[in-house]
Amino acid sequence: MKRNFLKVVEKDFDIVNSLIIEYLESDVGLVENIGHYIVDAGGKRFRPLLVLLSALANGYKGADHTKMAVIVEFIHTATLLHDDVVDVASLRRGRQTANIQWGNAPSVLVGDFLYSRAFQLLVQVADMSIMRVMADATNVISEGEVKQMSNAGNDELTEITYRDVIYRKTAKLFEAACVSVQFSLMWRRLTCWSLVNIWGWRFKSLTIYLIIKELGKLLARTLVVIWLKGR
Repeated sequence: MKRNFLKVVEKDFDIVNSLIIEYLESDVGLVENIGHYIVDAGGKRFRPLLVLLSALANGYKGADHTKMAVIVEFIHTATLLHDDVVDVASLRRGRQTANIQWGNAPSVLVGDFLYSRAFQLLVQVADMSIMRVMADATNVISEGEVKQMSNAGNDELTEITYRDVIYRKTAKLFEAACVSVQFSLMWRRLTCWSLVNIWGWRFKSLTIYLIIKELGKLLARTLVVIWLKGR
């Protein structure tokens, strides 16, 4: 399905990938090394794709949509760097996390660099409504991470709280990706707002489903092994 979506914005998507490399440039070598390490690891680039598709669907005629796609991807990448430190993660996209390779402090600081570079690009876009959307999104995402951490091990966690964490940590940036381009007509913005939560919730729900499915398979294999050993 992604290939079908990608085809209609393929040229812009290639521009976005080039801009990501360009905007990672820094006089500090370690910043570039860690930045490229994370970006080169791949990933779906789903959020930048949503920026481009939203611009196309709403008849956007400007030139800032590719820059906005980079901004969204940088914010997402910054959250990954910070999350891996908080979660003490050792693997990301099939290879060692940046915090394992370089340590926690460099990972956090490069995450900060990506955040600040994203907001430098926002200043270039120079649209206060878009700045508000992205500033609100980064704030909500940070709150989501803290809320998840504060509820770790809470066996009385309610579904409402759980869904709120999902919204803050994942759906909010999808939401921002869909409305980050300055549209010419207000009704088009409102149309996007009505669609964005569907993308965010479905993505997170699918991820959770796949995790549970794999855990179920692992549990089944483990039980079979235990049963065979007991015979």
